[in-house]
Amino acid sequence: MENRMIEKSLKDFAACLASKAPVPGGGGTAALAGALAAALGSMVCELTLGKKKYAPYEEELRGAADRAARLRTELLALVDADAAAFEPLSRAYAIPKDAPERAEVMEEALKAASEPPMEMARRCAQAVELLSGLAEKCSVLAVSDVGVGAQLAKAALMSAGLNVRVNAKAMADRDYARSLLREVNTLEQRYAPLAETTYARVLARIG
Repeated sequence: MENRMIEKSLKDFAACLASKAPVPGGGGTAALAGALAAALGSMVCELTLGKKKYAPYEEELRGAADRAARLRTELLALVDADAAAFEPLSRAYAIPKDAPERAEVMEEALKAASEPPMEMARRCAQAVELLSGLAEKCSVLAVSDVGVGAQLAKAALMSAGLNVRVNAKAMADRDYARSLLREVNTLEQRYAPLAETTYARVLARIG
């Protein structure tokens, strides 16, 4: 993609999102929200490392910081991957309905367009799990950021799920569509509640 979304300024990204341009859309926004959640996880680790009170968690915090950095990179890449996958789908929808090649082209485009949000959902679930592990092991000065990150990651997970669902609904291959929906449902059912309990634990520490 010539003009990568993640190279735009925040102002330009928001302006592009607000326009009638087909990308970025909800998928890219979900990936960006997930990346920001992971970045908050990194920040919390960095603010806690080196503090004597949290020395028993130092090795765990360093591992979490590494995982958060990897998730941030992967989710940012998915902003552009989602935009790239949507372009062929947009072209497929423009094919006349009576064209003989339309069904095959549409099916391939729908499956390709479902891959980035499915990956987003997986990565956002990992971000929720990572942030949950920090709630009692980080500096109290940064614990609110754990809560913000958990809520962002949950929102990103649920938003990515919507993008998977809208593509799966139109697929002719119902077995493939159902496999996507099963995975999305499983991730949401496990990690959305975990994000909420993490938020509650953060509130308890704040008092």
